Amino acid sequence: MKSNQFRCIILKVVAFLMTSAAASFAQYYPPPDSAGGWRTLTAPDGIRDKTGMDVKKLNEAFQYIQGSSQNGGMLVVRHGWLIYERYFGRANGEATPDTASCGKAFTSIAMGILMHECPDLFPQGLDQKVYTPRYLPAEAFPVNDPRKKDIRLGQLLAMSAGLAGNNPGYVHGKPVPIVPEGLDGWEAMVDADAFSERLWCDPGGGYSYATVSPQIVSAIIRHTTGMELQQYLVIHLARQLGWGRWGFGFQHTHPEITHTPGGGGIALRATDMLRFGYLLLHNGNWAGRQIVPADYVRKATTPSPYDPHYAYSLQFELNSDGAALAAPRDAYWKRGYGGFAIYIVPSLDLVIWKIGGYDVQYEEKNTGLRELTPYDGSRATWKRTEDEDVARFRLLEMVVAAIDTAKK
Repeated sequence: MKSNQFRCIILKVVAFLMTSAAASFAQYYPPPDSAGGWRTLTAPDGIRDKTGMDVKKLNEAFQYIQGSSQNGGMLVVRHGWLIYERYFGRANGEATPDTASCGKAFTSIAMGILMHECPDLFPQGLDQKVYTPRYLPAEAFPVNDPRKKDIRLGQLLAMSAGLAGNNPGYVHGKPVPIVPEGLDGWEAMVDADAFSERLWCDPGGGYSYATVSPQIVSAIIRHTTGMELQQYLVIHLARQLGWGRWGFGFQHTHPEITHTPGGGGIALRATDMLRFGYLLLHNGNWAGRQIVPADYVRKATTPSPYDPHYAYSLQFELNSDGAALAAPRDAYWKRGYGGFAIYIVPSLDLVIWKIGGYDVQYEEKNTGLRELTPYDGSRATWKRTEDEDVARFRLLEMVVAAIDTAKK
């Protein structure tokens, strides 16, 4: 990394940290949990009066999701009030499970911050071609396909870089088989494997859910800033939003992963994941400070010119195609293996955190973080009664249906 790049990062960080947050803002923002945490409502009548939500219907949604994941929970914030927080199995308020692909959203937001901090590094913005030694380490070269030199940053973030991922791929909304499938899971978060993944189509030619794409984005962040993605998030998100303990999974069980896995695995407390969603709900602003550029949040969470093939933007799934029929079209979310999903619905001023996870996703050997609350073993014999993929849509629809339209 060149010294001027390093100076760019340091100067931006120092300027950011020196920004005064003492002014009073009409919009509510929760303090860290160590300083009181979210404001809450617990009485059904108070919840209905202030947020227009029916607790009975929220309870029905909570009962429903217990059939879709071994462990889990549901938290709901509306109009800045934490109005629902319930858990089952290993999940609890201090748990820090490996949320799998939910971590991809954090990689995207980190890149949005970096682009704003150091625009000279990315003069073409999301259109920047990134498969060069300026952006990627020596291990990425020589390329195994000359077409990789045409991959643009926006295509990596939108899963349209042509890199092989999960089946099927999509070309202008139509499914296309990828044979053989690309890497997924922890193997896709090994840099060498991510760099060597093959192309199944020309860059921009189709969408495929390829975990190697955000893994490469995390390598760009590391190579240009000289710090791991996790440290970058400490400076730009964790401290600013007041997170408690957190970390990343996968790297503790797979020594082949030698860097922060940009393809997933962030391990966050539930109320801190809500803070992340609340930040996005407010277009990257937190208590008067623009932590994430508002323009990047918009680009990341609305239909993207970098992905005309599928309802997926810069690491967020979109409801622009009406996949969740009973939810507003501006809703978006990021889900992770095991039944995790963070939902943001701007038009309803709503954030939902659906917790999931298998036992292994909570264990210290995965996350490196000790479980603080003893587990009673109540879900050891759990059997699935609801499809995990169906539940991601149904849960959103059920929570939206809990809003009294007369008090909307």
